[in-house]
Amino acid sequence: MNRPAILVTHPLFPAVRELLDTHCLPEYWRGAQPMPRAELLDRAAEKDGLVCLLSDKVNEELLVRAPKLRIAATVSVGYDNIDVPACTRRRVVATNTPRVLDDTTADLAWALLMAVARRVVEGDTMIRTGKWTGWEIDQFMGTDVWGKTLGIIGFGRIGQEVARRASGFKMRIIYNNRKHASAEAEKEFRATFVNRETLLSEADFISLHVPLTAETRHLIDREALAKMKPTAFLINTARGPIVDEAALAEALVQKKIAGAGLDVFEREPQVLPALLPLSNVVLTPHVGSGSVETRTNMGLRAARNVVAFFEGKQPPDALNPEAIEKP
Repeated sequence: MNRPAILVTHPLFPAVRELLDTHCLPEYWRGAQPMPRAELLDRAAEKDGLVCLLSDKVNEELLVRAPKLRIAATVSVGYDNIDVPACTRRRVVATNTPRVLDDTTADLAWALLMAVARRVVEGDTMIRTGKWTGWEIDQFMGTDVWGKTLGIIGFGRIGQEVARRASGFKMRIIYNNRKHASAEAEKEFRATFVNRETLLSEADFISLHVPLTAETRHLIDREALAKMKPTAFLINTARGPIVDEAALAEALVQKKIAGAGLDVFEREPQVLPALLPLSNVVLTPHVGSGSVETRTNMGLRAARNVVAFFEGKQPPDALNPEAIEKP
């Protein structure tokens, strides 16, 4: 059987390339920057499959330009870069990489939470700039994490892993989700379902773990921020547009909330300029899944979806299995 022609919009990791090289005829983008849109449209035109990143939009425009395309595999758990209904209409299978990055992203949420609560970045900057003159009793007073209330918005796999890590800090855990978690999960994570208004008003730390949809865009807006405690912190490792960045910057400047930790932004890679000079926000460049092990496993999962499809099997992470043509 002829090996399928695959476009890969990033070189990815050696183990991933080995798998794709064995089963497909991959073409890798090796540019220093993400593949320009015009280049993506041109290179995808004659391809059977696509392995892409969040920055690559798989929409009607691309699908029209790539009539031979049969599968689009995004190396991410979120798939807001893929127009799944458009793919289904054109019999293109879309896949993502769930369950691979839950722990790593939960770790990063906690890293941001701890860093902003204990003013780690501010202290690091003082030392590196030679401004530290020695220990003082009231220097860089932070906020205790242990014993506080953690509010989790979005209690799926990542949200539950964030809750699991809170057990060592003796925290009260409240959550809001589209539906209640099972009684077993609530017991395991010692978590209590509350409505969103209660969560916003009672949590000392709020961690966001919802997908980006029309309903969740600007879920945290000026009104939501006003309901939070002035001593509370907001952590976002989900998707940037879930938070109204302008409203958040205003709340941080006016000390309506105590601080924030952000790994994602509304208009990546641009960051709202008003956030940059603020000392009460910690910023990281979308590295929630950023460990060698996890990013490699994400790439392998995407590649295995592609290989399974061209072997005549249903990809394990198909978002639209109905797009698979029946023999």
